[in-house]
Amino acid sequence: MLRPAALALICLAGPVAAQDTQTFTLPEGCTAYVTVQMLSCTVSHLFTCTGDPAGYQRRVDLDQNGLVYAGTIDAETQWISGFHARDGVEDSLDPGAADPASLTTLLATNVDTYDFTTTSPQVGTIHYVGEDRLIGKVVIDGVTLDRTQYHITATGPDGAELWRSEGNEFVNAEWRTFLAGVSKVTTPTDSYTTDDTPMQFIFPGQPGFLSSQPKFGCGAIMSSYTAPAAPLLPQGANP
Repeated sequence: MLRPAALALICLAGPVAAQDTQTFTLPEGCTAYVTVQMLSCTVSHLFTCTGDPAGYQRRVDLDQNGLVYAGTIDAETQWISGFHARDGVEDSLDPGAADPASLTTLLATNVDTYDFTTTSPQVGTIHYVGEDRLIGKVVIDGVTLDRTQYHITATGPDGAELWRSEGNEFVNAEWRTFLAGVSKVTTPTDSYTTDDTPMQFIFPGQPGFLSSQPKFGCGAIMSSYTAPAAPLLPQGANP
């Protein structure tokens, strides 16, 4: 389950990571290990920071207009915190989850369920219930990934369903992280599909590492497209 994250930028200390027109600059004390170019005209950078607890890692997503999302997960890929840049919404994981997300369980048994809540100063408490299931392996740009099938439902403080999503994502067991894929999102008034499938993995020292420019799916039609008022997805379908 690709999940949310949050600022102080929880994940980005001080100014939200400065960037020029070509390269994303990490916060001080942080080291990136991979840049992921995705089909959806989005580029992600995955990195760790020396001041974080053991097992924590962070991610930033950028599109042609700059920062879209910044998030922090723990070693079990729980959404510790997130910042949704376009609407200025922060969220963080509440303690005492009924059923914490567990990457260890998923890799050991091929299935993991979860039931937890996040709290945002802007939108309040959101309750997430869902499941990830491993359904096979795939190789993308030389990187072997586990392919997942997932479903997740988000409800608000009043118990009303805010949105639900289902689809397929990817897991890298070595990196202990989820990568987005094809997701169908349904809200009370709309339904749409997104495709954030990773297309290229770029490692330190390779051309394009830490690039701030997405490479795939950025045609004229997409650049003028305005996405529907999206629910607060834990990025990657996961949020």
